[in-house]
Formats: sequence, structure tokens, C-alpha cells
Amino acid sequence: MPDNFKLDLIHRPRRLRRTASLRALTEETVLHAADFIAPLFVVDGKSRPEEIKSMSGVFRLGIGDLVKECCALHRLGVRAVALFPKLDPKLKDHEGTQALNEESLILRAVRAVKQAVPELAILTDVALDPYTTHGHDGVLTAEMDDVENDRTVGILTRMAVMQARAGVDLVAPSDMMDGRVGAIRRALDAAGFSGTGIMAYSAKFNSGYYGPFRDAVGSAQAAGTRLLSKATYQLNPANRREAIAEALLDESEGADILMVKPAGLYLDIIRDIREVTRKPVAAYQISGEYAQIHAAAKLGWLDLARCRHESLIAIKRAGADMILTYFAKEMAAELGR
Repeated sequence: MPDNFKLDLIHRPRRLRRTASLRALTEETVLHAADFIAPLFVVDGKSRPEEIKSMSGVFRLGIGDLVKECCALHRLGVRAVALFPKLDPKLKDHEGTQALNEESLILRAVRAVKQAVPELAILTDVALDPYTTHGHDGVLTAEMDDVENDRTVGILTRMAVMQARAGVDLVAPSDMMDGRVGAIRRALDAAGFSGTGIMAYSAKFNSGYYGPFRDAVGSAQAAGTRLLSKATYQLNPANRREAIAEALLDESEGADILMVKPAGLYLDIIRDIREVTRKPVAAYQISGEYAQIHAAAKLGWLDLARCRHESLIAIKRAGADMILTYFAKEMAAELGR
């Protein structure tokens, strides 16, 4: 073939990739700091941040340090945080009774953050796994072989009202009990908190990637294993239509935002739910997704900065309006430069 060979092409897609300026002009999906929700772990009585071994760069924070971190995130342009408590094991029991303590760690943390950074939106988890000795998201049946749906929902509604009273902007039921969104909506409205929103964990799968999070909140330690199966209430990873049905049920019950969790492993589900609802869609890039990127980068197998950016672009491109990610602070700082 001669050196001066030329194709007779009208369309050359590479023309728009030729320079950085052209690539920027034609970029279809763009990340912003305001897209991110930062999950944060709070613990009582810590004089200094405690790094979570399975989540490089993520810390359990005392309330004072939590407030400082929230201020720093807000300065970087992150507009929301999701707070998760790590309780002293001595406070846990089979019923998760600390979840209904008006002076519980999470409620004190919410009040402190709201006082310091009132403009920051706060989400709180509505589930019992941080509070129970067995590590499940609700109370167990008499046979101790499954979570009791309706009794659990009754407790969750009380939790949600207490969290709303403390000042949260969005309660986020992550338990996957049937009917809990409608029950929480009715309870919030009856208590005078019609302005408090619900971000429902609508399609939360029974994933094997939750291990580091369970370390972070201590539910793995309580249960004696990070491999705890929640298959009777979380979604089967094989089921796509069921995930859509769950999301539509939550929407019909009054959810303001529908969430998919995990995110990166379930991009098809994010897209499916984006196409069947006009509600905002959230996605949670979970602890295992974060940890595996960090682990591979430490071994020199991946470029950390490129892979964290690419992983989040994929989630937004799939249809997520907002992303819960442990990369929130790093990404906000990077995007602000």
C-alpha cells in the first residue's frame, strides 16, 4: 500500500477529538462538585480521626471533626452529606433500641452540623443495622431466622420522625422492607414534617461489595462476619425487572428521590430506572467499589485519579442525577482546580 494512501471519507469522527478544546466542547457528560453526596462516619468520643483499614483515606470522626469536615466539603462545593453512626458495641442489642434514643449519636451529630453549616443538606440512614447485635437492618422474627417486616417498619417510622426533628433534609430508608416509604411519608406528614424529603434506597441489591462499610459502622463486628447475607430483603443481583418494580413502588408511596445501590455494578439498573421515572435518581458508589479502586492503584495496576473520575462519569452517564461516593472530597477539589 502506498505511503500517500487516503480514504475518501466525509465523516471523520476523530476531527472532534483532535484538540483538548474540541474534546471539551463536545463532552456529553460533565461532573460537578454539586453532583456528589459525601458519606461520613461519626463516632462518639474520638479525640482524633480513626482511619478505616478497609477504606483508605476514609475516617471515623468525632462530632467536632465531623463538623470541620462538613465545613471543608461545603467550601469545595459539595452540597450534601450522608451521615452514618458507629456505635459502641455495648449500646447494641437485638432490638436496636438506641435508634430511638433522642440523644443518640446520629441525632447529636445532625444538630451539630446543621448549626455549623445550615446550608449543607444532610441525609440520614433509616435502618437498624448500626444498632443491632445481629447486624441486620431490622428486628428478627421469634425464630431468629428472618427480619420481621411490619414491626421493623413501625420502628423505622419513629426513627425518621426523630431525624426530621433533629433537622435532616432527607431521610434515607435503606432497609428494603415492604411498605416502609409510604409509612414514613405518612408519619412525617402527621408529625408536621411535610417538608422533609425521602431518598429511598429503592433498588438495593444483596451485594458482596458491602464489607468495608460494615467494618466502618461496626455491623460486621456485631454480627461476627462481614459476609452476612440479607437475601430475604435486599434484591437478588440477577433481577432487573424486580428492581424497576421496587423503584416504582417507592415512587407511588411518596419517595422524592430513587436510589440504586451499588452503582458501578448496576449501571443498567440506573438507566432502566432513569427511563421509567421523572423523579431524581441517585446512585451509591459503595465501599467495595471504592476499596477495589484504591487497592489496585496501590499495587500500581490502575491510575487512581483517572479511574475514580471514569467510574463516576460512568455512573452519571447511566442516568444518575446525584452520586453518593467516598471520592466526593477529592473529586470536588480536583474539579475546582
